[in-house]
Amino acid sequence: MKIIHLSDLHLGKRVNEFSMVEDQKDILDKILAVVAGEKPDAVIIAGDVYDKGVPSGEAVGLLDDFLVSLSALTKNVFVISGNHDSAERLAFGGRLIAPTGIRLSPVYDGAVEPITLCDEWGEVVFYPLPFVKPAAVRRFFGDEIGSYTDAMRAIIGKMNVDKTKRNVLITHQFVTGSRRTESEEISVGGADNVDAAVFEPFDYVALGHLHAPQTLEGGKIRYCGTPLKYSFSEAKDVKSVTVVTLGAKGDLSIREVPLMPLRDMVEIRGKYEELTLKSFYERTTLRDDYVHVTLTDEEDVPDAVGKLRVIYRNLMKLDYDNARTRKTVEIDGAKDVENKSPSQLFGELFELQNNQPMTDEQNELINGLIAKAWEDEK
Repeated sequence: MKIIHLSDLHLGKRVNEFSMVEDQKDILDKILAVVAGEKPDAVIIAGDVYDKGVPSGEAVGLLDDFLVSLSALTKNVFVISGNHDSAERLAFGGRLIAPTGIRLSPVYDGAVEPITLCDEWGEVVFYPLPFVKPAAVRRFFGDEIGSYTDAMRAIIGKMNVDKTKRNVLITHQFVTGSRRTESEEISVGGADNVDAAVFEPFDYVALGHLHAPQTLEGGKIRYCGTPLKYSFSEAKDVKSVTVVTLGAKGDLSIREVPLMPLRDMVEIRGKYEELTLKSFYERTTLRDDYVHVTLTDEEDVPDAVGKLRVIYRNLMKLDYDNARTRKTVEIDGAKDVENKSPSQLFGELFELQNNQPMTDEQNELINGLIAKAWEDEK
């Protein structure tokens, strides 16, 4: 049985105030092309379908088009809610459209209804479990549910999984030992960790929540990652579609089909003069990519963002790496203030803030401004 594993579409997301809707439409079309080529028996979307609990109209339209197209390519689509989704909103209409093969997981109500598919090796049982917090699980299992691991252990225990069959869990949680990126929520002390041992009854665990593709427990526990980069901490990641093949019991293979975004997310650094040379930016796709620029000039470039956006149309972020930014100096206040001139005091403040003295040109400028200020006072 061939399964395509997706998650964390984050439809409607904005990154550094840039709408990603156009990029998301493009990548969904590319995912549909992969599905058409692979001809899977099922497609899984393991949560964070939307970026917000109340998604925008554009985001809802994207999902609607995507699911309609998916239903024409495969008979079985499993969708669960993640921590960014409203479970109730995502599940709306689920019972009506289930006969089409699009199965929207309902809000967790104390039990998970398994769905069984068959191939030449027998039954494959899918357990769609939306994102849950211990507090939501406690009402069904009592006060002994104190952690995310307790909650998952109780939920899975109630499933009465038949280990003689091939079993697939679809869920959206953070499993201990996996790697996060900047764009994901970080809980204090790892309070949302789930011990991987609770997933022992399953042959494959299709996870959502983390944005970097990765596997745990010898490969049977898998985060497929986001189809797009949503943070510069992911700039070097290669996004992909995960293709899972289940053979006979114990026979599992996983491979990745790379995805090429409409615009990449890249980081570049150097002096302003270097980064504005045609020979630098015209040999790449940087003019259209989402760019994080780090300038190494010792002096700030006036209106650097505006000037750089003439070249890098989708400049998302600008910062500096120089003597001033690399070293933090605590300013305790100048000594012997009464015996120093205004220009001397300003020069000391400048050096404390910037980790370097003013140049002759800067000294000349500040002396002129101070002299003019004194004249205006007379």
